[in-house]
Amino acid sequence: MDLSGNKYYKAALKFIAENDLSAMENGKHLIDGDNLFVNIVDSDLKTPSQARLEVHNVYIDIQVPLSKAESYGVKPRIEAVGPEGEFNAEKDILFYTDKDWQTITVDKGQPITFDPDTAHAPLIGEGVIHKAIFKVKAV
Repeated sequence: MDLSGNKYYKAALKFIAENDLSAMENGKHLIDGDNLFVNIVDSDLKTPSQARLEVHNVYIDIQVPLSKAESYGVKPRIEAVGPEGEFNAEKDILFYTDKDWQTITVDKGQPITFDPDTAHAPLIGEGVIHKAIFKVKAV
């Protein structure tokens, strides 16, 4: 998916560059209403066998590990074959049972983008992570 024309994606990257995400309080922070917001969270990390692939239709995810590196399982959405139930439109999410993904590790402070064409299994690692999850309207 070409994100170069998405003004909300550009705004998210600008926000990341100009703000200290680690200094933000946990919770949801609106940047441009439902078009662009960030959730600052503390989450328990999981083993690869516990992690679940997910996809979104409405939003692009930009995830930024803030306290330490985080690993992600990644595969093209069209190759995901084990859906868990139906797509939840209210939460904009569908999980998959697939475990045959490529693993990518992202260093602390580095953003990674997952567009609606990419299935991703976040939160792979040990311990607890403090992170930012930007939700960017895919237009």
